[in-house]
Amino acid sequence: MNIGIIGLGIIGSRVAANLRTAGHQVYVWSPTPRAIPNFLSGPAEIAEHAKIIQLFVRDDDALLETVETLKDALTHEHTVINSATVSPGATAKAASIVQSAAATFLDCPFTGSKDASAAGQLVYYVGGNTDALEAIRPVLEPSSKEIQHVGEIGQATVLKLATNMIIATQTAILGEALQMVESQGIAPGKLLTAVTSNACNSGIAQMKLPTILKNDFEPHFSTKNMLKDVRYALAAASHEGTDLPLATQIAGMLQDAHNSGFAENDFSSIARRKK
Repeated sequence: MNIGIIGLGIIGSRVAANLRTAGHQVYVWSPTPRAIPNFLSGPAEIAEHAKIIQLFVRDDDALLETVETLKDALTHEHTVINSATVSPGATAKAASIVQSAAATFLDCPFTGSKDASAAGQLVYYVGGNTDALEAIRPVLEPSSKEIQHVGEIGQATVLKLATNMIIATQTAILGEALQMVESQGIAPGKLLTAVTSNACNSGIAQMKLPTILKNDFEPHFSTKNMLKDVRYALAAASHEGTDLPLATQIAGMLQDAHNSGFAENDFSSIARRKK
């Protein structure tokens, strides 16, 4: 297949590499030029070369700007797969713009960060037409271990925001538990040992606690992006009259990490050790 990738950050660049390895012809573009094969001039030229286009842009504004730029180049043969984590409102607007050009839109955020994307171990949540999903499944498979059809356009976005709320909260409490353990004179590494054999153990604990112990915040998923996602979740909940007090506190902690110079670091800096 000819496949277009727009957005070449931590995830998009690795998805493009997986697609090339799988034998697809991949055309790419991002706002920052890259010296890589088939880097084209912009979204419209991507649409000229590829009928399937996967988006890995950063936020609402970038998504809507991208689909507006794409719109005039789209036809009924095109499918636009949005894998950016954005707000439900932006998802709906982007779908409307794409569908106005008679093209197909799929709401397709993912879970998994740098290592998972490199290893082809992402999990995609997909909202939209099931036939459309089946048609583009070979595009998602090289970068994923699981593809879940979750419902209508917009519902995948909501589920992704909900899971990121949980991830951010778990990571924050790991940091507070670590501070409590250290304040009592206990070797910090013993917390990891205790958690590993406890009902509170989780994938996030095993992934993030070892790096928190080292004050290692190399970005796998940045603080600024997690802050964006929690804010989108809060706004979506507020729109429906739902109060999320814990997520509100987590947003404040992420903002603190952002303001303290950790914006580009991993979001686990929310739990950074105080020495």
